[in-house]
Amino acid sequence: MDNHFTITINDDNGVRQFNLHQIMKKSILYVIAFIFSVGFMAVGTILYLNYEVDAIEDRRQSMEDAYITLKDKNIELDNNIKNTQLALIEKKKELSQVSDSLSEIETLIGLSPVDEMSLSERVSATKLNSEHRATLMQFIPSGSPIEYRGVTSKFGYRIHPTLNRKELHRGLDMKAGMNTPVYATADGIVEWSGFHKKSGFGNLIILQHNYGFRAYYGHLNKVVIKSGKFVKKGDLIAYTGNSGMSSGPHLHYEIRFIQRAVNPFQFVKWSVTNYNDIFEKEKKIPWQSLITATAHIKVPKPTQTLPSSQLALQSRGR
Repeated sequence: MDNHFTITINDDNGVRQFNLHQIMKKSILYVIAFIFSVGFMAVGTILYLNYEVDAIEDRRQSMEDAYITLKDKNIELDNNIKNTQLALIEKKKELSQVSDSLSEIETLIGLSPVDEMSLSERVSATKLNSEHRATLMQFIPSGSPIEYRGVTSKFGYRIHPTLNRKELHRGLDMKAGMNTPVYATADGIVEWSGFHKKSGFGNLIILQHNYGFRAYYGHLNKVVIKSGKFVKKGDLIAYTGNSGMSSGPHLHYEIRFIQRAVNPFQFVKWSVTNYNDIFEKEKKIPWQSLITATAHIKVPKPTQTLPSSQLALQSRGR
């Protein structure tokens, strides 16, 4: 068998034939196959590179979107930080104002804050102290039983206006016209309500309070509570008058501690604004033991201001 093949070419010059060896034929086939393979690999590479470029573009776009999102979050975080800083500044101002107000309250109620105490501890101490004071002033006569317009006769020795002799005046004669409302100055039980012949006080109310205190309201025109009833501080109990041994309309107001008369004027003036004054001016009462004994007691809803005090404030405003 011949190991060659013939290539015939027809053109204008005629027919020409070329004889090629079989090896040459294989070489050509290999070249064609190589070119085809290279072309296929080139196409595949181009397609792969196009895919990678698209993937890279997608990743780039994702990173750009993530960067924009992160940038927006950073801006939002910066704004939140600024707002938080402004809020902290405002809270700091408010805390400073609260501390200043608390200092005023501490001064008012006689507390000396310790430098190491936190604000919450100071608030707790002030609250407890205020609650204890409110308890004492709820159970012990304090404030004026009527709209305060002054005193016509003080506590102490005097010439009796009707008997015309010197004797101890155990209470205050407080200025008041007929039928001025009279209010209880502390929680208590009505021990006596009605006309009292022996005392000369005419229509009289005696309130028995806690811890050995009693309050007497004399020369009344009308009583509005009965014996044995319980009254709270601020309750209306009577109207002033001129009954008994009286030279004119007024209220005889008397306070006794274990049947011993004490100066009511200190109790009439007693309020949260001068809370400690009574302990210094009224020495006949064992205040320290009383305060210790009542430290654990709390009044749920103490009477803040007597109606008589409110009337006095209104009259001064007119």
